[in-house]
Amino acid sequence: MRKLSFLLLIVLVTISSMFTVTGTADASYDAGVDTVILVDAGSGKILYQQNADQALPPASMTKMMSEYIILEAINNGEIAWDDIVPVSEYLAGLSHDRGLSNVPMRIDEEYTVRELYEAVAIYSANGATMALAELIEGSEGAFVERMNETGKEIGMGTTLRDAGEEYGIDNIDDVADEGLGDFQFVNSTGLPNHLLNGNHPEGTGENEDNYMSAKAAAVLAYHLVNDYPEVLETASIPEKIFRDGTEDAVTMQNWNWMLEGTQLTELDNEYIDGLKTGHTNAAGFTFTGTGERDGQRFVSVVMGAQSEVERFNETERLMSWGFNNFSAHELFPAGMTLEGHETVPVAKGKEDGVAIASSEAISMVIQEDDLEAYSYSFEVDESLLTASGKLEAPIEEGTVVGQLVVTYNGESDEAYLPGEEGSTSVDVVTTESVERAGWFSLMLQGIGNFFAGLWSTVADTVRGWF
Repeated sequence: MRKLSFLLLIVLVTISSMFTVTGTADASYDAGVDTVILVDAGSGKILYQQNADQALPPASMTKMMSEYIILEAINNGEIAWDDIVPVSEYLAGLSHDRGLSNVPMRIDEEYTVRELYEAVAIYSANGATMALAELIEGSEGAFVERMNETGKEIGMGTTLRDAGEEYGIDNIDDVADEGLGDFQFVNSTGLPNHLLNGNHPEGTGENEDNYMSAKAAAVLAYHLVNDYPEVLETASIPEKIFRDGTEDAVTMQNWNWMLEGTQLTELDNEYIDGLKTGHTNAAGFTFTGTGERDGQRFVSVVMGAQSEVERFNETERLMSWGFNNFSAHELFPAGMTLEGHETVPVAKGKEDGVAIASSEAISMVIQEDDLEAYSYSFEVDESLLTASGKLEAPIEEGTVVGQLVVTYNGESDEAYLPGEEGSTSVDVVTTESVERAGWFSLMLQGIGNFFAGLWSTVADTVRGWF
């Protein structure tokens, strides 16, 4: 049966690859599945999205949050890589269910955090994920609470429970059907709770499932690769043996078949190095991918694909389109003199004005055709100015006097992940110092200002006569 399935996959890959877009720049991209999103991993800029706000079952993409918290716990000193992870009888039994993705665990054996984390990140091992959850928070239920709180903190949006409570809906499936909420974790693995044989986490329902919108999944992946980039060191391992040399040895081949050295060479992509696959009957085939080319990293999410091959081919098409059409451009350089705002007037200084310029460059990941769609404006810090609209000396070089603010004037909408606004402004600073004038010069300035004001008043009066 496995051989037949493998042959079928080869046929599907061959057919699908005929329709895969690679190599040439194409300004358009038409998604082959209902739900996709592509994000620049440097800025959080959304490059493409379709149906990205609808919360859907993510399957094992849920484990990205478990990995995030595991790495957070490591970095916070809550746990260490060589800590021993207790294994309960229930988890030992669950881990031997080969119908689920698992590595076998036994109650009379010792497993380190690193061992089980690798099983999670490479092989999506469910029992190992739950064991680590219990180690960190004492119970999977408490771990799930932390997952949901962490999701809110990093900007994944509103939980379905919170959204349902606001609208008086208790069932999270109904909340999702109404298009409310962005995510909800009910366990650490992404399995539907009904597969846990009544051992679902406390505070969750026996028939509940996890939910994430594609945008929420992108937020999670964005923070995972930026906050804990070491995740890719493990996620990019194509194959490793669990418990090598023992009777429980398992060859863990990465479920991310876009990695070179995995299941199908036809799917290999030299730029992809993560991140997490998933599959359940409710979710279909899902994949959060990430890859880097020429120093530019993207994150993509594909949900609801019809096959293992389709989720990878769709990721290939989406990533190729992104890499071929978007790149980082320096829109405005550092030290740029602002047209029409070359100087700011100075009061009580040896000079009447001070030169200003942008403090640093502004770069963005954009399409080549959009280069001319960006402009800038200067917003002076009014709190620094006198009543007459001047800076008062003395003024030091490098004093921040305002902001250079970038505006996009193109036809398409510019969007960013929640909390990531992009590099849309930089400080404008003085490029020289201006000393305060001496008392005699200030007296002469005062006399001059007095007579200038007097003459202005007389002139206005005379003009009034006529």
